[in-house]
Amino acid sequence: MKLSVIFSLLTLFSVTLFGQRQVIDRVVANVGSEIVLLSEVEEQYALLEAQEGTLPDNIRCGIVDQVLAQKLLVNQAKLDSLEVTDEEVENQLNARVDNILAYMNGDTKQFEAYYGQTIAEVKESFRSDLRDQILADRMRGQIVQSIVITPKEVKDFFARIPADSLPYFNSEVEIAELVYKPKINPDEKARAIAELTDLKEQIEAGADFADLASKNSDDFASARIGGDLGWTKRGKFVAEFEAEAYKLEPGEISPIFQSQFGFHILQLMGRRGNTINTRHILIRPEITDADLDLARAKLDTVRNLIMSDSITFAMAVKKYSDKDLQSYSNSGRMTNPRSGNTFFEIADLDPDVYFTIDTMEVNTTSAPFSFANQMGETQFRLVQLQSRSEPHKANLSTDYSKIRTAAKEEKQSRHVSDWVEQKISSTFINLMGAYEGCPNLDKWVGEGVRP
Repeated sequence: MKLSVIFSLLTLFSVTLFGQRQVIDRVVANVGSEIVLLSEVEEQYALLEAQEGTLPDNIRCGIVDQVLAQKLLVNQAKLDSLEVTDEEVENQLNARVDNILAYMNGDTKQFEAYYGQTIAEVKESFRSDLRDQILADRMRGQIVQSIVITPKEVKDFFARIPADSLPYFNSEVEIAELVYKPKINPDEKARAIAELTDLKEQIEAGADFADLASKNSDDFASARIGGDLGWTKRGKFVAEFEAEAYKLEPGEISPIFQSQFGFHILQLMGRRGNTINTRHILIRPEITDADLDLARAKLDTVRNLIMSDSITFAMAVKKYSDKDLQSYSNSGRMTNPRSGNTFFEIADLDPDVYFTIDTMEVNTTSAPFSFANQMGETQFRLVQLQSRSEPHKANLSTDYSKIRTAAKEEKQSRHVSDWVEQKISSTFINLMGAYEGCPNLDKWVGEGVRP
């Protein structure tokens, strides 16, 4: 995993956690019903400093301007009764924690040592800020939803860029993938079921579920707390897990069932409407070397079918690829998480993919190669190189979609800035003098703005 990705994962919660620094907090501004705390500004400053190193002397002026604009969006979102559900917040919190734990190989002790808090405490400290972020994003989305960009505006935007300032685009590629999961052999499947059967019988005979989970479960994150998965709403777990969980009465233990993670038994510990508290024991069947050899051979056969034009790559994806991947619903085409489009610079690629495509011709398919997914499981992948561009200076014919995106983003940004300036005059704003001398803040304290 690239260092930039690691840093972004580890700082997913850092804005809030920097608040643990020894800062004497106080209110430095009011924006409608929202307040700006000194610690919010200092947290943003600390995060920028960690990312960028030495910062300009006036950087706090820019931070305050951004924080005030964010608070204005949140204030208006509340006035307009825009809603953010608890479930949305929890889903995003859980996704962020899951991403970090995946990087840490599920080691909750490493997580807690890094942040100095338990997972529950980290979530609690970030929950309010995350809700405001979602509200501000929702308000911003409403403000710009009617913004469209015409071809003439794209050309005008490009024409305004001085020739010596045109960006230089590195070589980019578009890649499709087919990911194949090795099949569990019957002996390993039988072993996992037998182990769970024995554990279930022990529990039914009076053994402690939590004790057995901590000693035997292959879900290491929950095993250390007795298999407890906490209180969750519908939609948190995979379909097979929820199908069993919502059938149970409190205290009841499920039959053995299979999901993409392995074999489970679960116990329903409590129910509050559509929210349940569960704990489980997971046993993962081992994938043997023979299973891996069979998977590689299977993909090699699929590749031969593609190369002989017996099947297209897109058809092969639909028939053989992992349905849980984003690429599955896009005929195998991979999306760059950094840009949101399908183009990858070399630096954006995982090393195994880069070295695979380095000498490939466009529209050819690689031999199968193994890789470890986020859970550390070995899977196999075919990749097809679908396009490759040479390094070049930006131009409309080659880079129209990127230039159009940049032009639209600029137009949206101007529209939001105009909205902020118009909304300032009708909103209660009180900037309390902590940042006097910041010329960019004059609009927040100018004529017509009064407490």
